[in-house]
Amino acid sequence: MKEYSSKHRILILGASGFIGNAIYKELLGYFRTFGTYRIPKKIFEDNHQFFQYNVEEDDVYEVLKATKPTIIISCLRGEFRAQTIAHQHIAEYLVEHNCKLIFLSSANVFDAYSKYPSYELDKTLSGSIYGHFKIKIENMLLRLPKKKVAIVRLPMVLGSQSPRLKELKQHLQNKTAIEIFPNIIMNVTTDSKLTQQIHYIINQDKYGIFHLGSTDLVHHDDYFKDIVEQITSNNEVLYKHVYTTNEDRYLAVLPKFNKLPKHLEITSTEVLEDLTK
Repeated sequence: MKEYSSKHRILILGASGFIGNAIYKELLGYFRTFGTYRIPKKIFEDNHQFFQYNVEEDDVYEVLKATKPTIIISCLRGEFRAQTIAHQHIAEYLVEHNCKLIFLSSANVFDAYSKYPSYELDKTLSGSIYGHFKIKIENMLLRLPKKKVAIVRLPMVLGSQSPRLKELKQHLQNKTAIEIFPNIIMNVTTDSKLTQQIHYIINQDKYGIFHLGSTDLVHHDDYFKDIVEQITSNNEVLYKHVYTTNEDRYLAVLPKFNKLPKHLEITSTEVLEDLTK
């Protein structure tokens, strides 16, 4: 049996998805790590560290009882109402057990603000159903004892295996138009940098709110053109310009209070470079 250097038992909810699986692979060699998957696949069924869990049909408490985690990482996707109930059960579990939650949230909790980038302690306000849902979960978790919760707000997460990059490549292959948003100013990150940052949060027993995006900001349209340039030599790329507003609109999360060490920071240029690794 493998010996682990840590007392932690980690459960990743949504470990079969793009981000969840990247976190699983990062932590696997260091902690006793479990994951959940939704759709039956041989690769997960054969892995005894994985449990099938459908947020709409199953009770998360069964998975918690089976794995006895000291840290839960929530990368869940699925119907919002079912996710809300699951997180209510997780919150009850946290209060009753020696356990902490790392919840992956989104820059969309600020999507009703447009004039400035957002920092950790800024008031959340969203105009989207997705952002509103994330705020609801955040508010529920912020009522728990402080040391029990780390909320990780993410911008756009890219990577060589990311759904967004695959979608871009599909457009290029089909010669269909790529949607770009000229007025959106955002930041970005990669799955590989995010997993290192989460590893650090676990090792250092950090809690609170974290904004884990690139240290610099980019325009959506310029950046997507840079990505396309990075992954293809084709000059005849079709773009569809989508204007949601006449003025620049920020959708960016920057850290002011919970800053991570320099080696865990990333720039938008480094994100670009990571896409072709």
